Amino acid sequence: MSGHSKWATTKRQKAVVDAKRGALFTKIGNQIAIAARAGTNPAMNPSLAMVLEKARHANMPKANIERAIARAADKSAAALIEEVYEAYGPGGVGIVIEVATDNKNRTMPEVRHTLDKNGGRMADPGSVMFQFARKGVIEVAERGDEAMMAALEAGAEDVSDEDDATIIYTDASDLMKVRSALVDGGLTVNSAEIQYVPTSYVPIEGEAAEKLEKLLSAVDDLDDVTNVYTNAE
Repeated sequence: MSGHSKWATTKRQKAVVDAKRGALFTKIGNQIAIAARAGTNPAMNPSLAMVLEKARHANMPKANIERAIARAADKSAAALIEEVYEAYGPGGVGIVIEVATDNKNRTMPEVRHTLDKNGGRMADPGSVMFQFARKGVIEVAERGDEAMMAALEAGAEDVSDEDDATIIYTDASDLMKVRSALVDGGLTVNSAEIQYVPTSYVPIEGEAAEKLEKLLSAVDDLDDVTNVYTNAE
């Protein structure tokens, strides 16, 4: 399952640049506003707690976080809608695109246009999604055998030792339990969230791989897009 998506690594590197120009804050702000609908107290709302942790690691200003939470209670604010689009990229790889939008009539054409312009295309619902599973994904700063064993003892399903971090996969319902066990064990959790993780991979290399990365970056740069996943290997 784990450790094969080059895009996952690229996204982590890209987030540093995005944060500097504010794009990441917009995306996280939308995620906070949606999560806060289930309650503004992170102690009682695990989804909000996870997004707030993501915001802190991105160094999102406190004022931005407070504004995003306030949007959930603002009846005059335009309602955000969560949508998931499926697409194909160069080489036939599958792509899953999560968006948070206040106007579907704006967002879907933007996504479709960006895909078409960069060698991809929208797919029929269900034609790509079966190649992915919803999993808890935790990134910890520590690496090596000790971190891997600690993750497995905490209840992880799978662990991947990456160049700059250890990536831990859990059942979606176990995410917060495993995260808490890792923190209690002294590990540094960089992020913890529910993601679409590929269950099978499509090999891609050379020019097709370069085109795919350009396509994924272009889609990820759209303001309404919150996450982009692919099963490219």
